[in-house]
Amino acid sequence: MTILSGCGENAVSQTPEPATPNNANTNTNHTSSTPPPSEPNPNPVPDDPALEKLSQMTVEEKIGQLVLVGVDGLEVNPNTTTLIQKYKVGGIIFYKSNIKDTEQALKFMNEIKNINRENPVPLWMSVDEEGGRVSRMPEEFFKLPTSRAIGKVNNEDLSKGIGEILGRELAGFGLNMDFAPVLDINSNPRNPVIGDRSFGNNAALVSKLGMATMEGLRSQNVVPVVKHFPGHGDTSVDSHLGLPVVNYDITRLRKLELVPFIDAIKKKAEVVMIAHLLMPKLDAKQPASFSKAIISDLLRGELGFQGVVISDDMTMGAIEQNYSIETASVQAILAGGNIVLVGHEFEKEKKAILALRKAVSDGTLSEDVLNNRVYAILKLKQAYGINNELAAGPDVTSIKSDTRNLLKKYGLNH
Repeated sequence: MTILSGCGENAVSQTPEPATPNNANTNTNHTSSTPPPSEPNPNPVPDDPALEKLSQMTVEEKIGQLVLVGVDGLEVNPNTTTLIQKYKVGGIIFYKSNIKDTEQALKFMNEIKNINRENPVPLWMSVDEEGGRVSRMPEEFFKLPTSRAIGKVNNEDLSKGIGEILGRELAGFGLNMDFAPVLDINSNPRNPVIGDRSFGNNAALVSKLGMATMEGLRSQNVVPVVKHFPGHGDTSVDSHLGLPVVNYDITRLRKLELVPFIDAIKKKAEVVMIAHLLMPKLDAKQPASFSKAIISDLLRGELGFQGVVISDDMTMGAIEQNYSIETASVQAILAGGNIVLVGHEFEKEKKAILALRKAVSDGTLSEDVLNNRVYAILKLKQAYGINNELAAGPDVTSIKSDTRNLLKKYGLNH
């Protein structure tokens, strides 16, 4: 059975809901049969620490893992404490408005880790740090070149070196997840949102350099998040402001936009971010960020991705102007996602969490699906050794020296 009207033989097949770790909150290791390929296979084993952790968590703690939120200001405030202690959020995203300098950022991030110590699962401490114009790091560091500038050099060692520098900067603060690299192909020169954030307009180039950056981040124990699936490179609307419509069919996507993501999946990418794009040839009603056709059937089913799926920020104009945050958040998880990103405004973050709690309580979001989504998150946190240990701070002098040498080697200015 297909769910994509108008795609003919290019339609992506619909597959059933996954098998999940059943009764995980009753301290049992029983599981159902192997899930279909459209969903991540939990594949728990008798001594599986992620399954054991899941079995010990309350429903509220599990739901918290489905949400990653932004916080206001340069220091902990009551809303931040409430999000962590009351709502048990699974992670925090830091923006430029949260980071003044190295000393302040380290203190702030360590305080957040301290607040989370009573919770059973450590936090994702995340940031958008791509280099170029999308940078949140303190001014003490050298400004890194844009992906476009790196693409013009077209050298994997440079790209990997940039990933390592980014990872060292982040890891020094205790940050453990980076929403990078950008795998969008800049095929539309009038694109208002991607532009120089892309390595270029060639799929092979974007793949090669994106994979190298991904490996550089991993080498510093920072989880890379490849984005923006299924491809934001040929849009004429900024999804921060409105909902872009992409009218390509699956045949075109397989030939161009999907190529870097396919390569990333082959390289065991752990996390994929889904864009706020309406793609009528694949799903006429739901944007990619909460489309079952795109997340479950295409990304998980056809491409075989078994990792963690996170939405782009649900407070962006593409969602706010067209959908309620409550509906978008619940549908994103039902469609095959694991984490909803709500980057701004405490009341909106609370709405998303309460909507997910209601969906679980009324059966819209089943216990099996909840357990499946959270299990994948726990597995990844454990694989990277995510913890609440306080960071010592980055070695700014050493990082600046190595950055200068790397950029000089390839003829780029710091």
